[in-house]
Parts: sequence; C-alpha cells; structure tokens
Amino acid sequence: MNRKYQFSWDLLGNLEIGRPNLGPYTRVEVYRLMQFAFRDVLEAEYGTEKADEVFYNAGKLAGEEFYKHYVVDATTVNELVKQLQVHMKDLGIGVFRAEESSDGNFVLTVNEDLDCSGLPELDYEICKYDEGFIAGILEKFAGHSFTVKEIECWCTGDRTCRFSAIANK
Repeated sequence: MNRKYQFSWDLLGNLEIGRPNLGPYTRVEVYRLMQFAFRDVLEAEYGTEKADEVFYNAGKLAGEEFYKHYVVDATTVNELVKQLQVHMKDLGIGVFRAEESSDGNFVLTVNEDLDCSGLPELDYEICKYDEGFIAGILEKFAGHSFTVKEIECWCTGDRTCRFSAIANK
C-alpha cells in the first residue's frame, strides 16, 4: 500500500526556513484545538473505543520516534529518566518523573501535561496519547512491550497525570 503520510522526521520540516519570525513554538491552546478536534471527529465517526485506540497508537508511534531521535545511549533506567526529564521539559511536553520501579514495572508521572493540565474535571482519564507515548518509549528502551494505563489524571481531580507501566515479558 502506498502511504501518503507515513511518519518521517522530514514531515516536521525546516522551521528556520518555514517560520523565521514565529520559530518552533506555539501556544498550548492551538495544540489542544487540533488534538480535541481530531478526537471529536474520530469519536463521531468510529466511537470512543476506536478513537482512544487511534490516539494510543499514534502516541506509541510518537514515543518510538521520540526515543530514536532524542534518547542517546541510555543503558540504565536512571539514564533514560534523566534524558526524558530534560527533553520533555525543554520541548514543553511536561515535567516527567519516575516514582517507582520494580521488576521492570514503573509508576511514572507527567506534571503540567501538554494534553490535559488545566482542563476541567471530567470524571475520566483522557491521556490515551500519553499512554501510547510512554509505552513506545519504554518498549524501544527495554526491547519488549508494556501495558501503560493512566491511573490518575488532571481531569479526574488529580493535579498530576500518573501512569502504571507493566512489562509484558
């Protein structure tokens, strides 16, 4: 199948040429406008479960690519966490922390999360993209799959997004 939009870092373009006045940054509202418009259309067309699956899978691809592009020679969990903390903060994704690590399983947090921090309470977690993003990063690092589930979210009244990452060995 000939794909028109298969991921490539080239699709991000040359921002020095393309945005000489505005640069690489935009406001969070613009990102969320795009994200939630996509979610709304996907949910209307395919249902909530499929929309969540698409966002998870897109996040996973992004996490895999993020790992390949930004993580350099991390051989320990501590090195991985340090690099993720720097890059995620520098890029405005969020403030990343590893709270627990046991037998290859993790509890991870993202404060000031790009996807939901500051949103109203909705009584459900919404960070499906982040679940996939974290899974993609961990899978590239560890060489096996993970089940990542958001267990606390800004939208459920918590003030951090907390994720459980269980290794599938």
